[in-house]
Amino acid sequence: MDAAHLVARHGGALDRRRLHELGATDHDLRRALTAGSLNRPRRGWYSSWAEHDRRFRAMRVGGRLTGISAVAALGGWVLGRHPLHIAVPTNAARLRSQWRRDVRRGDARNDDSVVHWVAPAHDRSSSTGIVDLAEAIELVCRIEPAEQAIAVLDWARRTGQLDRIELAALRERLGPLRWLVDASVDDCDSLPESLARTRLRAAGLQVSTQVSFSEGTERIDLVVEGAIAVEVDGDEFHRDRFEEDRARDLAITRAGLHALRPSARRVFAHWREVQDAASRALRERGILVDLHNSGVAQLGRPATRRESAPPGLLPRGAPELWRHGRAAGAPQGE
Repeated sequence: MDAAHLVARHGGALDRRRLHELGATDHDLRRALTAGSLNRPRRGWYSSWAEHDRRFRAMRVGGRLTGISAVAALGGWVLGRHPLHIAVPTNAARLRSQWRRDVRRGDARNDDSVVHWVAPAHDRSSSTGIVDLAEAIELVCRIEPAEQAIAVLDWARRTGQLDRIELAALRERLGPLRWLVDASVDDCDSLPESLARTRLRAAGLQVSTQVSFSEGTERIDLVVEGAIAVEVDGDEFHRDRFEEDRARDLAITRAGLHALRPSARRVFAHWREVQDAASRALRERGILVDLHNSGVAQLGRPATRRESAPPGLLPRGAPELWRHGRAAGAPQGE
């Protein structure tokens, strides 16, 4: 029997008893281990994941991926590097290093992991190595910077990872932090676009998303104060659409807006330049705004002046209601 295929088909990790129940013999397991198609993260457990896989490392410690680590493993929008966040049962004992099964976690050097004691229950016989996504996102909202939490919510809504019922339940559980759900949107296309929207709003600017122009046949990512069209390139090496993007910039200018197209790299690492450019563009158009420091706790503070969108621009949906939230400090990437 192909034990590795059996394990992969049941989520990626099975214990020895369950493997025997499914028909695998000890000989099958030894052969798979020798061939390298199976690994043992913990005693009695067999996994089809590579040893460097986040899920394997979490299981080696004694739990499953949670929080930002779970989101990253699922391909979500994550900014920068993070320690490995692991959910373990409250009765867990003998936790190991994520790097070596024969070393206790407390004795390991440079074991960049964070353990969250979450429930008395543990995986029974099989595991996917990742907690339920709603649980992971709730932890993100509680411990990560607000702009990162909003980006994760944007991703979950854009990709359909959470439906409206799950989103409403998450919002209820978050209590005072429910404003993070309110700050997210369904139609954001990338991490840098999400960050740009959140940071511009945190600076006190009015930002509309997915605004129609050119007789409603095309949409602009973000329109700031009804005057600046911000088109964020989601790929740092966005070259294959050069002519198309220049044509869009011309069309945006003909529609009466100032076209601003920051790259993903500018949003991630040089945000202050992007914000300063937006501020200057607004001043040149006679729109005077008092920009706040880009801390997400500034969300909801109005700018000095508001301008309605030029004729022909149709904001998609009603303006969102912003709630004053926790301070997140300077945005990452500055």
